[in-house]
Amino acid sequence: MRALIVDDEASARSRLARQLAACPQVTIEGEAENGLAALSQIVEIKPDVVFLDIEMPGMSGFEMLRSLPPDVTPPQVVFVTGFDQHALAAFQADAVAYLLKPVQQEKLVHVVERLQRFQAKELADDRERSARVAAALSSPMRQVVVRQRGRFLLLRPADVVFFRIDEGITRAFTTTEAFSCDFQIAELEAALPPAEFFRASRSTLINLYRIKEVRPFLKSTFLVVMNDTAHTEIQVGERRAKALRQCIPGL
Repeated sequence: MRALIVDDEASARSRLARQLAACPQVTIEGEAENGLAALSQIVEIKPDVVFLDIEMPGMSGFEMLRSLPPDVTPPQVVFVTGFDQHALAAFQADAVAYLLKPVQQEKLVHVVERLQRFQAKELADDRERSARVAAALSSPMRQVVVRQRGRFLLLRPADVVFFRIDEGITRAFTTTEAFSCDFQIAELEAALPPAEFFRASRSTLINLYRIKEVRPFLKSTFLVVMNDTAHTEIQVGERRAKALRQCIPGL
């Protein structure tokens, strides 16, 4: 199994690498110190398994998993965490593999053997369970992973003026730039704070705090002008106009 170790602490990565050296089934293909670096390495080396820390600066392990590009086959995930046993009950209930820090060699060997025994279908089922747990426990989204010129970048939700589907690709627009994004509009709507983001249409999600002007439009609809440099105009249809009035009293 080709493995990637992800942890923001160099000492933790080194210790786990030394312990994995005793597992001949595992070949360490790389290490990453944060979520963005992990995303890039998963795309590049396509590991079979990722030993993933949960609490990391900037982007948690859960958020990293949720940000994997859809065209990348998700690796098998072993969560490596300092959480106590009670906090880990959620993982155990959903059959997600985990190791508690400091990692004990005996438990590490057991997890590696378990991974090796899994058949392809069982691995796929476990990946789905890992993804569900990651999505459930990483809301609301603290950072949005976007792509630009082959690089992964992090945007604060507050810096995004709006999201829009453009030629089948979700794009995040700031005041001056546009970035591609691997999330569906519905996923972003579910993960971002509802008090800050509003679904203006099937293809557009707007930041309520980035609205510059709201103009009455045809048949009880609105034209929303955003505060980006292009002053982008976004139409809110009649079905969504009522919801917008609830979000912005006085309209």
